[in-house]
Amino acid sequence: MSISTKARLMIMMFLEYFIWGAWYVTMGTYMGEHFKGDGIDKIIGYAYSAMALATIISPFFVGMIADRFFAAQRIMGFLHLGGAVLLYLTTTVTSSTVFPFVILLYALLYMPTIALSNSIAFGQMNDPGKQFPWIRVFGTLGWIVAGFVIGSLKIEKANTTFLIAAAISAVLGLFSFALPNTPPKGKAAESSASGAIGADAFVLFKNKSYLIFFIAAILVCIPLSFYYGFANPFLNELNVNEPAKKMILGQASEAIFILAIPFLFTRIGVKNMLLLGMVAWILRYVCFAYGDAGSNLWMLYGGIILHGICYDFFFVTGYMYTEKKAGPKIKNAAQGLFTFATYGVGMLIGTWISGIIVDLYKHTDGGHDWMRIWFVPAYIAVAVLIYFLLFFKEKKEIEQAV
Repeated sequence: MSISTKARLMIMMFLEYFIWGAWYVTMGTYMGEHFKGDGIDKIIGYAYSAMALATIISPFFVGMIADRFFAAQRIMGFLHLGGAVLLYLTTTVTSSTVFPFVILLYALLYMPTIALSNSIAFGQMNDPGKQFPWIRVFGTLGWIVAGFVIGSLKIEKANTTFLIAAAISAVLGLFSFALPNTPPKGKAAESSASGAIGADAFVLFKNKSYLIFFIAAILVCIPLSFYYGFANPFLNELNVNEPAKKMILGQASEAIFILAIPFLFTRIGVKNMLLLGMVAWILRYVCFAYGDAGSNLWMLYGGIILHGICYDFFFVTGYMYTEKKAGPKIKNAAQGLFTFATYGVGMLIGTWISGIIVDLYKHTDGGHDWMRIWFVPAYIAVAVLIYFLLFFKEKKEIEQAV
């Protein structure tokens, strides 16, 4: 891979995740500020569910249409240009019931670009195992920089976050046409609806251990939804200074802890890695429940920094466990199914539940009983942990072979 190609791929990943990080983290705070009235927390949950719903739908677009008929970089360019228009339109919406539908339309354009950006990157690599992490890490950096910018400017409650995301989306849309050519696969591409969601990997469910893990992965997405949707509004309500900037510590810890995964795999095994991830979810929400902007500020920092263990030790480990169990013949279908079930179905359920719970514990003055709110995902994480401990029986030698 030439230096020019590598640089373009790095810029692509940086901009791809900068866009997402610029508006997604603070959307709940923005909606709470601009859309008043009863049930707004439920509507915030619906808005976040748009990304999950788009994750369910986007495999059909990428697998059945884009991959077969269009060069990946061109379709990504048009999607980001269209996305820029929709991000701008969000700033003109004055109805809380209309806003989630605009976000859904945008998500339907954005979510396919994640798979397309990966396809463009992999298409230029002769050793993806070594080369892709160094390209993908620029996506994490993009998210971190977006949070730093939004937090530093203190614009979390303003529509400026969407305007910034719209501008960068337009830039990436134009830049996409200069990316390395990734031609369509034509008839060689998977064209069935079942193939698009990874149904070929259903054979994995014959393995009881993997089925137990798969169900746990969907359930863990419920606590994850609470963090994504309401951590920023929570920190703002506590009057924490520059919360968006502080939340980038979660992405920083994610980048650090992912480096520990290969080292720990061979020493403690897959089961213990997954258990550590689930314990981290419980600790995170206990920290949030008892944290405040005063003497217990350290607990809020702890809850944010735990994101690296929460995400990496469960979801990244889960992706690698899935690939090992699937083998070379169905590994692509297996990863597609895992993504469809977690970021699609699991997050869809989680965003709905989180919105209902946060709305349930809203005070008449507009504040919230955050301690009770955060104990709900903590209890769910405890239940998933117990379920996993009782039923997951993977052999130690297989765990260490992953």
